[in-house]
Amino acid sequence: MKRIMSPGTLLQAGPPSPVIMASCIDSRGKPNIITLGMYMTISSEPPLICIGVSPRRYSHDLIVKSGEFVVNVPSISLEKEMIYCGENSGRHVDKFAETGLTPMNSVEVRTPSIRECYGSLECRVVQSHVCGDHTLFVGEVVSSRLDEDVLTEGGLDILKAKPIIQKNHIYFTVKKRK
Repeated sequence: MKRIMSPGTLLQAGPPSPVIMASCIDSRGKPNIITLGMYMTISSEPPLICIGVSPRRYSHDLIVKSGEFVVNVPSISLEKEMIYCGENSGRHVDKFAETGLTPMNSVEVRTPSIRECYGSLECRVVQSHVCGDHTLFVGEVVSSRLDEDVLTEGGLDILKAKPIIQKNHIYFTVKKRK
């Protein structure tokens, strides 16, 4: 038997989502981190991704003004830092300083990536769309990096990388089926 979901719970029927930590930068060059569960690859040629950010979030205006962001992909070992960056506002705290995460110069954009994350995608905003209570930022990936220890001949070794996946603030990672 399947239950019909009520209006406030319609999205519960959907799958869990990856968690990313997007970095962005203000006009003075101060970086910030926002934790997001709204991330999706939308095109291979050109390489485009999108993130969903609420206009109420401090990072929203930073991304609008700078026209760029970096998608940083944390492993489950960064769960504590990822939660901190999602629960605290960059308006009031320096998330890099508070978490001990390290800003690392990017290759093609001013916004730094996060050294401790195993992957980063440097993006320039090419479109934005208001979608209900969030803005969908479409970013063209202009450079990306992966830690060598999660890289195999075929690309990313997801079992070594251990990305964070979530549903209802329950965080987990992937494992090999036995």
